[in-house]
Amino acid sequence: MKITVSDIPEDGMEIKLDEQPASEAVKLSGPVAASLRFDKAGADVIVTGTVSADVELNCSRCLNDYKARIDSKVEVTYHPSSGITRDEHHQLKGDELETSYYSDDAIDTDEVLVEQLLLNVPMKPLCSNDCEGICPVCGADRNKNKCSCIVTETDPRLRQLEQLLKKKEQ
Repeated sequence: MKITVSDIPEDGMEIKLDEQPASEAVKLSGPVAASLRFDKAGADVIVTGTVSADVELNCSRCLNDYKARIDSKVEVTYHPSSGITRDEHHQLKGDELETSYYSDDAIDTDEVLVEQLLLNVPMKPLCSNDCEGICPVCGADRNKNKCSCIVTETDPRLRQLEQLLKKKEQ
């Protein structure tokens, strides 16, 4: 759905969505529910509300797919794209992290929904906090099968710590 910026009333507008936006970045396992409010501040549009969806993620420990619920608050200020400056080097400030741009007098709600879900996907998705992951020797899923592999090799990055422990024990 596209929201035409010039059609947003002065007192703002609220919409409720229950859509399945097309997304390659986030794998959705159902429709996205959203409640969004659009308020104008000059040429800018302030979008606030909530977005909720069930997504399919890949566990970073055991590599199994699992479903997770993402509930997100939305607070984004949209500026007209005509106001973008062409600085090659520009460091984002704190208030600019919640900034986006619109063009052709329209904001695509599908882009808002997917962006908010993508921003709230965990950096290290886990199917459960006690996930044991996969065995580094045989590759077995430790959540399903207990393997008898013995890991004797120390991670080379930890060898210095191992030597310190040996000195402490002496």
